[in-house]
Amino acid sequence: METVLITGASRGIGLELTKQLLALDYKVIATYRNAPSNDQLSLKDHGDLTLVELEVTNESSIEALRESLEGQQIDVLINNAGIIGPDEQDRDNVSAPNWLETFSVNTIAPLLVSRAIIPLMQNAANPRIVTISSQMGALNRDAVGMYAYRSSKAAVNKVMQVMALELKEQGITVCPIHPGWVKTDMGGDEADITAQESAAGIIKLTQGLTLDQSGTFFTWEGDVHPW
Repeated sequence: METVLITGASRGIGLELTKQLLALDYKVIATYRNAPSNDQLSLKDHGDLTLVELEVTNESSIEALRESLEGQQIDVLINNAGIIGPDEQDRDNVSAPNWLETFSVNTIAPLLVSRAIIPLMQNAANPRIVTISSQMGALNRDAVGMYAYRSSKAAVNKVMQVMALELKEQGITVCPIHPGWVKTDMGGDEADITAQESAAGIIKLTQGLTLDQSGTFFTWEGDVHPW
C-alpha cells in the first residue's frame, strides 16, 4: 500500500485525511507543529501512522524531516498546512509582516517541503504532489478583500503549475486542489461542507490522478477549476 505524507495534520482537513487514509490501509506520515494534537495522539497506536514534528516555514525543520524519512518511499505528498492570515486583510489595513507570513506558510512552504520530499518519490509507481489551495486564489473570480490569503493562494497555484511542468519528465504528478468551503476552525460553522466530505473527495481525486492531469487545478469533487 502507498505511503502518504500530510503536512498540517493536527486538525481540520489534515486530521480527517489522516483518519480516512488509515481506514483505507494507507501508511500515513502526519506532521504537527510544536506538539501533536490530542486528536492525533488518539491515533498514535495505529501501526500504519507515524507522527513527525514539522515547522513548514523553517528550512532546518524541513531538512530534519527529510533526514528522518531517508530510505523510505513516499508515494503521495499532501501539502495541507496553511493559514487564513491576519484579521486585517483589507486594502487599507493589511500589514507587510502579516502578509509575508501568510505567503511564507501558504506559498513558499509547499515548494520547500516538495523539494525536500521529491528525492524520496523517485521509485514510486505513481508519485503525486497535491497542494491544498483555494478558489479564492482563482483570477477568474471577482471578489474583494482578504488580500493576503487570496494572493498567497493565487501564487501557490502558479508555483504548482510550474513544478508540474518541471517534474513531468520524472513522472511526478503535481496538482493544486480547492477543498471546498469547509467547516473547520478556518472555514467557520457556516461553511458548505464538512471536513469528512472534503477529505473523502480529495482522497478519491488523488487516488485517480495521472501524469496526464498534472498541472490541473481541481475541486475536491474532481472537477477542473478555472484558474
